[in-house]
Amino acid sequence: MAATAASSFSAAAAAAARRSSPSHLRLLARRHLPFSSTVSFSAAAPPAAAASFGWEDALRVAADDRRGDESDLSGYFRKVDTCNRGMDKKGEFVEFMVEDQVVGYIHQGFVEHLRDFRDVFTIASGSNGNNNVEHVTLHSSLRTPDERTNAVGSVIRSLGDLIPGIRNELYPITSSYGMPVYFSLERAAAPFFGIKAYGVHMNGYVEKESQKFLWIAKRSDTKQTFPGMLDHLVAGGLPYGISCEENVIKECEEEAGIPRSISSNATSVGAISYMDIEGFRYKRDVLFCYDLKLPPDFVPNNEDGEVDSFRLIPVPHAANIIRRTHFFKPNCNLVIIDFLFRHGYHVYKPRLPWLPKAAAKLEER
Repeated sequence: MAATAASSFSAAAAAAARRSSPSHLRLLARRHLPFSSTVSFSAAAPPAAAASFGWEDALRVAADDRRGDESDLSGYFRKVDTCNRGMDKKGEFVEFMVEDQVVGYIHQGFVEHLRDFRDVFTIASGSNGNNNVEHVTLHSSLRTPDERTNAVGSVIRSLGDLIPGIRNELYPITSSYGMPVYFSLERAAAPFFGIKAYGVHMNGYVEKESQKFLWIAKRSDTKQTFPGMLDHLVAGGLPYGISCEENVIKECEEEAGIPRSISSNATSVGAISYMDIEGFRYKRDVLFCYDLKLPPDFVPNNEDGEVDSFRLIPVPHAANIIRRTHFFKPNCNLVIIDFLFRHGYHVYKPRLPWLPKAAAKLEER
């Protein structure tokens, strides 16, 4: 027992020393930059600054109908690209495996921070005499989900500012959705382990005089991520032990004050996925999308302090904001773009010169 305690103390001391070293600080700062970058570094980056625009700015852009860009889809394509960056950097990541199943991907630079925790992670190197990392697994002594969750959670806490924005919210780790859970991981750490994370996003809309309107939220300026940006009426990560439907109902109550009698009518309309690489982070997100038609007189009321305010705007105006600005939280763009196409606001018309002729021949038949 004493030997085990001494070993643990030595490992902790070594980890602390490495985290305070200049090389660690350089790696820490580099988490937002490509692995091969050479540049001067300082300590960890400060929290994101609140967005500098207000509702007046957003609504002015939304209502400007003089640009004639309503049929231009290039703004949508740019938003899709924003959520799918860095695919040329995939080679810098190695597989993270549990029980012989790939559950994520870890950057080679981040792997160096895990070497201090030999009783938690096993780092497999190449068998041809080089030191290249082939994959990372959990130590064989960690056999149950609870043991793995506690051990990895301890590592996350030890890494300190290397993983910012700790939320004390656990995500289930599986090989794919609906499969057995190997362990649970702090939500903020998911991108650093390349874990596929799941969430729910809901378009809350109203119909008035044959026109559709979307309720749009503006995030609180104190949010750890994307403060002050535009957001869905309701959205949130999918924690361990709750279904998508129940999570939508829970988030509806917390974020917009929507009672279960209304939120239970939310309709599942599909899923959107994207992969985004930035520095040590590899986001592999799947968003389960919902639509909810709300009563015309409904007014949302935030209950958890994460929303600054709401506005009800015509759907075409929301489309203008997406095409022309970066006011929306990036992944919200994808879900609203999907809404626009599903509800008939954009119909793709390919410019194929042979199409009219082919149609004419069909009519002749």
